[in-house]
Amino acid sequence: NVGIDLCYFLRFDEKKEGDIVRHEGKRSDGYLEHIFKYAAKELFGVDVKEITYKALKNKDFQEVTLEKDGETVLRFAAAYGFRNIQNMVLKLKKGKFLYHFVEVLACPGGCLNGKGQAQTEDGKPDKALLTQMEEVYAAVPVRLPETNTHVQRMYQDWLEGMDSKKVQETLHTKYSAVNETANNLDIKW
Repeated sequence: NVGIDLCYFLRFDEKKEGDIVRHEGKRSDGYLEHIFKYAAKELFGVDVKEITYKALKNKDFQEVTLEKDGETVLRFAAAYGFRNIQNMVLKLKKGKFLYHFVEVLACPGGCLNGKGQAQTEDGKPDKALLTQMEEVYAAVPVRLPETNTHVQRMYQDWLEGMDSKKVQETLHTKYSAVNETANNLDIKW
């Protein structure tokens, strides 16, 4: 499994008030694109310039892969909307979900398409406004999380360096099988 430091998700403001920066990606969703590029470079020495998403069952469940020497070495997915999240959980339970990283968002279409956004008078998403918001977002300058001086200082001062035991204990997670319980409160997906 790909281990990515959680620290990369932290956002500190080292610019003056009013300056806006964003992470990589064409939309404001998550960090899938940045993490994919970072993992490809750090783990496999591959410098990915552009990511190609492959829609699987629908446009809200997409896959991104990295191939090296004819073998798929990274497999990421973006699952948006509860239907796709439920399908993902079912596949996980069956052991048929072979992704290294999954970005999960509750809103179909991602955050910009969420219920808190502008809608047409009939309550449907305003596609023209959504396109306009994506264009505005894409025009904001990118700042990579690992270039942030606050994050770098935190690694040195608090976490005792990038490869320290403290980094492994604090920011990395290990997963293990959980025994199922016979509890009526369990959620059945």
